[in-house]
Amino acid sequence: MQSKAQATWEGDLMSGKGRVSSRTSGVLRDAGLSWKSRTESAGGNTTPEELLAAAHASCFAMALSHGLAQAGKSPQKLDVTATVTFGPKQGGGFSVEESALEVRGSVQGVDAAAFQKAAEAAKDGCPISQALKNNVKLSVKAQLS
Repeated sequence: MQSKAQATWEGDLMSGKGRVSSRTSGVLRDAGLSWKSRTESAGGNTTPEELLAAAHASCFAMALSHGLAQAGKSPQKLDVTATVTFGPKQGGGFSVEESALEVRGSVQGVDAAAFQKAAEAAKDGCPISQALKNNVKLSVKAQLS
């Protein structure tokens, strides 16, 4: 399975602007991009980091759901937030520094320790985490509803 997206950029980095669209599903259409939205405030635009956060949250939710189901404890609901931190790096330039996952779940027959353990396994095993591993700090905080 391949997924495609397309971006267009006009102008220089600081004053330029762009648009991004998903091509596989078409769900994301002409979302605005700008350097200012990455470093100051979104201002109605998206950012690569927001898209990464969405990818990580959704991938993690699926991985955790699968791991719990494999243990015979299918979740009723998982609410996941991924917070991706982007900032200047030592020596110049910018980088994605961290993706911090938080999950609140409704799962019958699972205690807090078992839920945290399943969340850690999902964080380590989901494909987006695997793509980020050894390059971006990854963390997960799990709480039962």
